[in-house]
Amino acid sequence: MDLAGTRIIDAHIHQWDPFATPRIFSGTAKLFRLLPVPVGAAAWLAPRCDREFSGDPGVFLSPYLPADYRSDAGDLPVDGIVHIEVGWAGKGPNDKAGETRWVASLPFGVDTPRLAAIIGGGDPAAAGFPDLLDAHRSASPLVRGIRTMAAHHPDPGVRSFAKAENHLGSPAFLDGFAQLAEHELSFEAWVYSHQLPAVAELAKRYPQVPIVLNHLGTPAGIFGAVGKHTGTNPSLRRELFVRWRDDLAALATHPSVVAKVSGLTMPILGHPVPPRGAPTPVPVLLDRIGPMLEHAMDVFGADRLLWGSNYPVDRPITSIANSVEAVAAAVTGHGGGPAELARIFRDNARRVYRIDDENA
Repeated sequence: MDLAGTRIIDAHIHQWDPFATPRIFSGTAKLFRLLPVPVGAAAWLAPRCDREFSGDPGVFLSPYLPADYRSDAGDLPVDGIVHIEVGWAGKGPNDKAGETRWVASLPFGVDTPRLAAIIGGGDPAAAGFPDLLDAHRSASPLVRGIRTMAAHHPDPGVRSFAKAENHLGSPAFLDGFAQLAEHELSFEAWVYSHQLPAVAELAKRYPQVPIVLNHLGTPAGIFGAVGKHTGTNPSLRRELFVRWRDDLAALATHPSVVAKVSGLTMPILGHPVPPRGAPTPVPVLLDRIGPMLEHAMDVFGADRLLWGSNYPVDRPITSIANSVEAVAAAVTGHGGGPAELARIFRDNARRVYRIDDENA
């Protein structure tokens, strides 16, 4: 691949250990570890919605730590990573700061890329949210924002991560959201694509809070059938693409919003899951995700897009190297050059997450 000499900041990875830290999937991981069958086989006992979301539930049933990321990144010129919260399930109002403390203690920057920034978990609607923000910042000076897993899907067969679709617009959420500005933190928005208008309303109401849209809005089923009735035929997938396209364009009119070119190979988008060890080839990926990337470049521009691998969640579909190559090919094929590649793969992450040379 040709990145024109650009060094990389991977703006979206997850680190976890379901055995040593409390995760929403820790109980399942511990149970399957006791079963007298390989984890990969046991994982297929998981509910269908979990299998469709993950592609290979076994990904969530083993630790994913800095050495694992180093192995997956291979020879890519990754200088730093941004850890994004994921499924921390500790008890107590401020316990989500425990994940920040744990991640900050991991052996990054030895023979692995540096830990450049941390996005902690939290819900502005929860009581004591300001205290949680203080706890995150006390846990590590690398904390730059908060993510709420607000993804909720109307198809009951698609895995939801929030109890209500309109969580982002609830009075309690809106009241707490203002605290992000007071603490100089950004908001990491992970939603399904039909919730993009809710993110736009947040940006309109609180333009002083930087918003980072995860995974270009995660249009579940855009490449194939998932759930009970999502993306089950080409006509429905076309409707899904058109609605996503229009809602993303409307969101991009808010200058406080940037978007991550990440998670485009999440299995829940409807990608066929290839055999283990046989990542989807770059030309196939490019054929699928190219139109999405081109539209994102048109409405956000290269100054407001940043790349992340979303590893290991995307691992059942593709390798990190193939993801980088497919995104780089789409950018250059749509008129981008070395300057645009540098912004998307490095410079924008440095700006958005306030990363200095010491951290990446």
